[in-house]
Amino acid sequence: MRYISYILALLAGAALSFEGAIYGELGKTIGKLETSFYNFFVGSIILGLLWLFFGKGKLSYAVKAPKWTLLGGVLGVVYLTSIVISVPFVGVGITMVAVIIGQLGMSMVIEHYGWLGSKKSSINKEKILAIISMIIALVLVY
Repeated sequence: MRYISYILALLAGAALSFEGAIYGELGKTIGKLETSFYNFFVGSIILGLLWLFFGKGKLSYAVKAPKWTLLGGVLGVVYLTSIVISVPFVGVGITMVAVIIGQLGMSMVIEHYGWLGSKKSSINKEKILAIISMIIALVLVY
């Protein structure tokens, strides 16, 4: 299952690059906020149908969940809208590398402190070197 998870993560990354390119272009036609709205509207319809036929959880329990766990929806809007705005200006590659650097940096901080229920994993020199290497790659690609 571990290797399948790696493959799924790679596919998700590839899909995000396609999504960024597609929505960057759509944003030029219908508007940036409208593109984000379109994404979440269509996605909600598709997920609603999947949930209706295959869902096994209890969506009504969202009111019982810790309030901070509900911020994911807000962060999704920030993420997608940022990509829609960035791609036309700097391109898909630069945008995605910058996204990855942001993900790596924040994930290191989250895991270092064990925030949000994550397993603790100290920041070390290898992780710092990885971030520096990504920043260098961003500068070289740019």
